[in-house]
Amino acid sequence: MPRPPKWRRVEFEPQFTYFKPAGVPKWQLEELVLSVEEIEAVRLKDMEGLEQEECADKMQISRPTFQRILTGARAKLAEGIIEGKAIRIQGGNYRLAGRQMCCAPCGYEFEIPTRGRHGHGHDVVKCPQCGEDVEKGKKE
Repeated sequence: MPRPPKWRRVEFEPQFTYFKPAGVPKWQLEELVLSVEEIEAVRLKDMEGLEQEECADKMQISRPTFQRILTGARAKLAEGIIEGKAIRIQGGNYRLAGRQMCCAPCGYEFEIPTRGRHGHGHDVVKCPQCGEDVEKGKKE
């Protein structure tokens, strides 16, 4: 029985999730699907310009796994552009990164889960280290 895939940490969910060649009806196009973690790999490496080790650390995966994800994503993007296929971004094995927090009294740094795209929720969270209240939006 294969091991279940490890969840990949991503820092954003793309706002635009469908791309197609101009002038061709959607129903006539073959479609390629890129996962959210594939787009995150491209964003970190190609847009942010980070080294692969940094990218892998941010996604909390190994460097060889990051390389496989990035190579697969780039191949799909090239195929879509060169062969005129539609590209859909959806799904994958990922979890959205939380917000970084730092407790002023004890200095402990931790991550809290985000709630949707806008981070709605309580204004104060408890530090998991010392139990003190930490105000959201403040990384001291």
